[in-house]
Amino acid sequence: MPSAPERTGSPPDGRRQLALQKRPCRSRSESLRRISTRSSSSLSLLFTNRSPPRCYPSLPSAFHSPSRLYLSASLFVLFFLLPWIAVEWDSLPDGGWPRLCWIMKMAHLITNCTFSTTPAVKTFSRPPSSCHNVGQLQNSKSSNLSFKSSSRVQKKSYVTRASAAVQGQTQTPLTGSQQAHEHSSSKPKKVMVIGGDGYCGWATALHLSNKGYEVAIVDNLVRRLFDHQLGLDSLTPITSIQNRIRRWKSLTGKTIQLFIGDICDFEFLSEAFKSFEPDAAVHFGEQRSAPYSMIDRSRAVYTQHNNVIGTLNVLFAIKEYSQECHLVKLGTMGEYGTPNIDIEEGFITITHNGRTDTLPYPKQASSFYHLSKVHDSHNIAFTCKAWGIRATDLNQGVVYGVRTDETAMHEELYNRFDYDGVFGTALNRFCVQAAVGHPLTVYGKGGQTRGYLDIRDTVQCVELAIANPAKPGEFRVFNQFTEQFSVNELAKLVTAAGAKLGLEVQTKSVPNPRVEAEEHYYNAKHTKLIELGLVPHLLSDSLLDSLLNFAVQYKDRVDTAQIMPSVSWKKMGAKPRTVSV
Repeated sequence: MPSAPERTGSPPDGRRQLALQKRPCRSRSESLRRISTRSSSSLSLLFTNRSPPRCYPSLPSAFHSPSRLYLSASLFVLFFLLPWIAVEWDSLPDGGWPRLCWIMKMAHLITNCTFSTTPAVKTFSRPPSSCHNVGQLQNSKSSNLSFKSSSRVQKKSYVTRASAAVQGQTQTPLTGSQQAHEHSSSKPKKVMVIGGDGYCGWATALHLSNKGYEVAIVDNLVRRLFDHQLGLDSLTPITSIQNRIRRWKSLTGKTIQLFIGDICDFEFLSEAFKSFEPDAAVHFGEQRSAPYSMIDRSRAVYTQHNNVIGTLNVLFAIKEYSQECHLVKLGTMGEYGTPNIDIEEGFITITHNGRTDTLPYPKQASSFYHLSKVHDSHNIAFTCKAWGIRATDLNQGVVYGVRTDETAMHEELYNRFDYDGVFGTALNRFCVQAAVGHPLTVYGKGGQTRGYLDIRDTVQCVELAIANPAKPGEFRVFNQFTEQFSVNELAKLVTAAGAKLGLEVQTKSVPNPRVEAEEHYYNAKHTKLIELGLVPHLLSDSLLDSLLNFAVQYKDRVDTAQIMPSVSWKKMGAKPRTVSV
């Protein structure tokens, strides 16, 4: 047997050992490239009659036998495929059989495809489905067995198509259902619902999970603590968040992850982002009651700190750990106030002294809560410009209703229904008052006009925003409501609906605890979500009948002492107080 040729250019053993000691550590991807490159070079020897390079010893003559194809395949699997699979296992198709089929495809590529070992190893959202056929392996002196992938990594379609829709191209915006179906062959889109135990957050988390999104809830459960502190309770009995999630899993087979903690604690929030790696973050996690923020100084400070610092932490978490994450922030129509001009969706074009510009719409907040939302909007707009964050600010109107398709599936999935003077919204409060025979409490003259929407439209709007994300660096504002009503108009609708059910409903004017215009012009634009595909559930007689029947069903749980307003904008002070009786 011929001896191996002398290795020219190789250092003596002593120097070689020193060189090995000084060799820097390699990254995982670099090590894989070196392994695959060396195995590729070794395999090339098996398909040629060339003498091996000087840096390798001669191969035994047995390697030139007809079994060399099987030997080469074994070397390929041993030195390239298995190490690659070990690193990238989680990115392969889910399930044992699809993964096995994919591995068999990769093994077959040695005779049908070429793979490049030069680029760093990347994670694919789905395995390559096609490759260039390079024909039969050649035996010429110039031939080398190389490995090059012919298919490039494709961007996720929910980013490509949705961005195109935002840019005004001709592609149809994706609904959430279409988006989830389109990615059924790859990993589902991950959505983190911050504040997912609350009124809007819980309904949204279930809706998105039901539509095929992978959902995680982040919540510190402080909303339940508020009830205990103030002596309040939901009209509907609500179970613990853990029982809610377990019941959802038993009914649907779908898992919702849960992170319990305070988003004002950046370390906690960072770990949640790093663990879940969201594609979108829906931010409901704020103290959402104007009256609560006006109880006393401590609640005003808490509201501003919780809302502003919490949102800042979310923005920093996106920047540091998930730069492609799309922030869907729940704002409020209350940011605008009640100007004597039409309210645009976020921005207004003005001409002043002969010059024209498009600027953020002026804000006229009417409570410390609304002021915190205004500051949130400014912070988000700034970070979009400075850091390239993509964000959608949903300025939501007053939400009514309690049931969605998902929360109606089981009593342990029921949503909360607030009717008190601190957290209850106008229409929900009126329905409960009518059910127990309490006069409807109209504040002042009752001309206060606002935008309203059904909670089923809340979850639909969030889904549309996720399916059609903002572009990097874009700060979008959508006015999220479907109809406008004055307080007097709502009272008349509830009175008429109650009469059909045999309820004698009365209305009385009570002193207005707020500082606000009681008669004013109000016309707010709300077209952008309609253009994305929102199909609204308008307030109808049948819906009012449903709400009233629901309130009648649980009227024994009503604490009438909590119906009248107990928080005054003008009388709030620095001394801590409670509104419980």
